[in-house]
Parts: sequence; structure tokens; C-alpha cells
Amino acid sequence: MDIEEFGNLIEQHGKALYGFCHRLTSNRTDTDDLYQETLLKAMEARYKLDRNRNPKAFLLSVAVGLHKNQRRKFAWRQRIAPTAAYKEAAAAINVVSSEETPEAAVMSSELRQKIQAAADKLQDKLKIPLYLYYTAELSIEEIASVLQIPHGTVKSRLYQARQAMKKELEVESQ
Repeated sequence: MDIEEFGNLIEQHGKALYGFCHRLTSNRTDTDDLYQETLLKAMEARYKLDRNRNPKAFLLSVAVGLHKNQRRKFAWRQRIAPTAAYKEAAAAINVVSSEETPEAAVMSSELRQKIQAAADKLQDKLKIPLYLYYTAELSIEEIASVLQIPHGTVKSRLYQARQAMKKELEVESQ
């Protein structure tokens, strides 16, 4: 694949890739870093990329691999030299349509925040297939190829993630 084809690929799937990176990191600066690193890695490995074999899944698998490596490095560094826990509050910018009432907009925003919080509590092995399925809109077969796990495992992890989120959301609503 040459540079021009790669550019077209990024034009086509860049927005979905960025959204997926944002779901993984939940932080704009980390999202930008992961997105750029993913594009650099994909650019280096573009000779492996076959336009007929779902290039979007290839890009997402590169992002997943880089995210796992970053998490592993962070955990290793924390064991060696622990730092104070630091978490940025992500300000969600919600666009309210003119037809929506302010009350409905607030309720919708609160619901999205509760769902996001429940998803964030999941382990990575459950969270990543969930994000790939719902935000990147990949099929179970595509997720299996991205994560290099069997189809049945993907189905099982999606089921477990849904059940865990259901349980978490039911507890919060009581």
C-alpha cells in the first residue's frame, strides 16, 4: 500500500479510530497520543495492510496493542516508583439540539455519564470488546481477528460485560 492509499484509508476510518482511542483513554491528550502512535505504527506496517481484509480492523488492532503496552509500562513504573494518583476530570461537551428540552438534555447527559462510568469500571478484557462492538461497530468476527481470540470468547466477554454493566446500573438506580 502506497502513501496515497494510506492517506485515503485514514480519511475513511480516521474519525472512527480517534473515537475508539478516546473510549480507551478517556482523556484528550492521551487520546491524541494514542491516535498519533497508532497512525505511525500503521504507516510503518502499511506493507502488511491489505485493503481487501478490513483495514479498519487492522488500525483498531494496532491501537489496542499500543494501549495495552502503555498500560503495562505504566503499571511497571508504578511498581518501581509509585506516584500520587492523578486523574483528570473529562469535561464532556454535549451538544443540545434545539428540539430537546433542557430537562431531557440533562437526563440524557446523566444517563450517558452513568453508562460511561459503568463501562470504565470493567476490566480491559471486557471493556475493549464492548467498545469495539458498540463504538467501532465491528462484528464479532472482526473483533476476534483484532484481539486474536476465538469467536466464542468474544461472545462470552460481550455477555459478561453487558451483565456487569446491567448489575452496576441496577445498583445505582436503587
